[in-house]
Amino acid sequence: MRSLRNVLAALLSAGLALSPAAPGWANAPLRPIDIRVGQSKELTHIAFPGSDPASSRMDGKDLVLRFARASSPELVQLKIAPPRFVKAATVAAGPTGLELRLTPADGALLRTGRADGASYVNLSAAPDPAAQAGPAQKDQPPVRGADPVPAGGLVRMQADLSGRMLQLKFPWKAPLGAAVFRRGDVIWMVFDARARLDISAAPRGSPQFRKIEAVEGKDYSALRITAPPTTLASVEAQGATWVLNLGSAMAGQPQGVTMKRDDADGPASLQVQMAGSTGVFWVDDPAAGDRLAVVTALGPAKGLEQRRAMVDSVLLASTQGLAIQPVAEDLAVSADGDLVKIGRPRGLALSPATSQMRRAAPAADLALPAAAALPGLIDFVGWSRTGPGGFMARYEQLLAAAQDESAKGKGAAVQARLGLARFLMGSQLGYEAIGVLNLLGKANPAMLSDAEFRGLRGAARAMTGRYHDAQADFSSPALVTDPASALWRGYVSEKVGDNAGAREQFAKGRSALFQFAPEWKARFARENAEAALALGDLPTARNELTLAAGERTSAEEADAIRLTQARLAEASGQADQALALYDQAGKSGYGGVAAPALLHAVQLRLASGKIKPQDATAQLDMLRYRWRGDGTELDTVRALGHIFLSQGRYREALETLRSAGHNSPDQPGALAVANDLSTAFRALVLEGQADGMQPIQSLALFFDFKDLTPIGADGDQMVRRLVKRLVDVDLLDQAGDLLKYQVEQRLDGVPKAQVATDLATIELMAHKPEAALEAINSSRTTLLPTVLNAQRRLVEARALIALGRGDHALELLQGDKSPEATDVRAQAAWAQKSWPVAGALLEGQLGDRWKRPEPLSAEEQGRLMRAGVAYSLAGDDAALARLRTRFAKLAEAAGAPDGMKVALAGLSEGTLNAGDFAKTASDAAVFTGWVAAMKRRFHDRLAAPPAAVAKVATAPAPPARPAIKKG
Repeated sequence: MRSLRNVLAALLSAGLALSPAAPGWANAPLRPIDIRVGQSKELTHIAFPGSDPASSRMDGKDLVLRFARASSPELVQLKIAPPRFVKAATVAAGPTGLELRLTPADGALLRTGRADGASYVNLSAAPDPAAQAGPAQKDQPPVRGADPVPAGGLVRMQADLSGRMLQLKFPWKAPLGAAVFRRGDVIWMVFDARARLDISAAPRGSPQFRKIEAVEGKDYSALRITAPPTTLASVEAQGATWVLNLGSAMAGQPQGVTMKRDDADGPASLQVQMAGSTGVFWVDDPAAGDRLAVVTALGPAKGLEQRRAMVDSVLLASTQGLAIQPVAEDLAVSADGDLVKIGRPRGLALSPATSQMRRAAPAADLALPAAAALPGLIDFVGWSRTGPGGFMARYEQLLAAAQDESAKGKGAAVQARLGLARFLMGSQLGYEAIGVLNLLGKANPAMLSDAEFRGLRGAARAMTGRYHDAQADFSSPALVTDPASALWRGYVSEKVGDNAGAREQFAKGRSALFQFAPEWKARFARENAEAALALGDLPTARNELTLAAGERTSAEEADAIRLTQARLAEASGQADQALALYDQAGKSGYGGVAAPALLHAVQLRLASGKIKPQDATAQLDMLRYRWRGDGTELDTVRALGHIFLSQGRYREALETLRSAGHNSPDQPGALAVANDLSTAFRALVLEGQADGMQPIQSLALFFDFKDLTPIGADGDQMVRRLVKRLVDVDLLDQAGDLLKYQVEQRLDGVPKAQVATDLATIELMAHKPEAALEAINSSRTTLLPTVLNAQRRLVEARALIALGRGDHALELLQGDKSPEATDVRAQAAWAQKSWPVAGALLEGQLGDRWKRPEPLSAEEQGRLMRAGVAYSLAGDDAALARLRTRFAKLAEAAGAPDGMKVALAGLSEGTLNAGDFAKTASDAAVFTGWVAAMKRRFHDRLAAPPAAVAKVATAPAPPARPAIKKG
């Protein structure tokens, strides 16, 4: 702990000591000195309301307070019964006013300050050094007068909801300090006294907050209020009551606090001037799992308006008090009167105090960087000169000149700011140059028409990879005839995949090429070679690479040139030379060169059979995570996807291709990846490459990638092919789900009615007549083809029969003489137990089938059995005998001869008991036969693709390894 002398010295040096008397004090009237004393076991508080001392000083251990033009105070309380930690108090007339001398007790600590409009002196016992737990973990006790905690230690919160404003009031027994701040979704309110907070009065369902809970610390109390981001918190002190306002607007504006650097007496620290600070409390935040240093203060409300992030700590925005989030473990926070100090034993990591001196001092005797001969020409050598003072000195000099020029407002000269931008561009600090130029363009809109401004900013954007923004700058009419700008246009065009445009612009800028620094001259030539190589112009590519290789460049650019040389050798059919160059470039320290070199090397080895597909897959899978975010990643993913497809790993292929499209949607190769993805999905689902997969696996693959389904006939045919496969293996529910998605999401009009009819048929096959009717009813429309209408009536009639509505079904089929309608009528008669009608219809369906010797189908066996049972139940022995005579031999060869024999025997033979009758009357055989017929119909109708689909199926397959463009 600091000594009493050091405490007061710090207060005086910070400007917080009490101000000196104004001239002419001797002529002012005398005023009484009001002295008020409060004490507790740990603290004595002496306040002077309305009687601020003019100055203070230490005289040995004594504190001397001088009052200008004041009458002698009443010191009875201080002399007769001195409070704790006060040894003596005397008053005497000095040369410039009345002086009050306070002598503290031995070992007592003394602090002065000002709060609530009054100056005060606090005296307390010195803490035991052995009990200190370190500056960053020790809570600082509050500074106040009377104990604020009500009797019983309970503070009952009062809530008042008025419109959109919720007021939470906390009545304490005496004034105390508080802090209010937000961290994430939680609003904190911390009091500097420990008490139990009764929050039972909080309204339920209030939109201002979601949850409120009380927290009781070692020597503080707090509230955690989880609130939406739209809830704003403000606070006010009403005597001993703190009022927290929660609403969509601030109920009051808190006073701001000032923060300044302090390194006069030791390591660098921060001082925050906050009147009436009462203590520092380390509060555990359960949401973040860390601790916050919370500084409480007396009213009125005062806080930090904006969040301040530093290397060692973060000061959160607050409406009352302070909240500091430590970053360094040894951060120390202390409150001393009106000062809050934030520091570390070895000092905070702050900007050097000499930075302003460096800024004011000239870096060297250098003029502003002058404009180049051409608007788009960048003088990398001349503009980057720093002089003997080095980079920072030159930068500070140019920055100061730019700031002074900018301060003059609109219409001021722009040469200093352009000079700063040229220096940054010459130093290849493109992002910084963009910032300077954007500010210049905002302050002076006329600069947007200036050729040099557009050339500088366009070059800076091109250097930083903002190619589309660079195109906008170089499209300015002011740069149309500038050959240097044409070089930049060619560079940007090649980067975005416009190889023909790049070749054209590089040709227009040829005259300016040799005015650039060797590094960029080689880079422009290499990009020109890349564009020529992509267009198949190998001689031009070779000439440009020869020019690039002849320049003195960095190791990174030399590796990039070697990579392009390898691609040229591969395009020329020199595989071994290309592979050697790829391997050399793959050792580059720059991933933007090493990654594409490794990719091409793997592809070349795979194409020549030097490595197996599984080895190539492993290498490419590692490579796509090694270098990400540009065209190389897309090319790697495309190559990997094609290998997966060739190995039958369809899901992995689709997932790999889709991931690249999501990660780099703006890259030139993103469209090629999207085309690969669409082509692969079409080949798998529409062209039958995935027919070897289990139907349920095909279904899962389709649903996981159904967003790739094309619009129109191709997409519908994909679904119908998959439905056919599912129906063939009796996955009727899954087939129905697919068709239902088509009906509800993709189709309308006649196509919707057709697919809905298929859906209703499948629902009937799955014993779901209600769902079948819903499919028919939801797709009704006018002007449907006659054949489709007939199909829909048949399906609807079957569903009605299954629901016991046979009469309705028969009405629906009036006038329909088709065999299918006759079959439905027979089912209706059977369901209604109209045995004579059912027998006649069923026999009529069989016709002269008895004349053909081939075995009966399942559907025919069902009709024969039902016809025999119907005639038997109708008592028509003659008809039964006719059936028996005609179909006896075919019945013996049927799949269920015993059942057939029983059905044709009749009741008169006396061989039919109740169990036999139940077995014979079952409709399972008929239904099974109908299902088989429907499956054949689905298979025949869906197996034949439309003409458009047939054309796609015969299209040539994509190449095994697409041409990979560099990143």
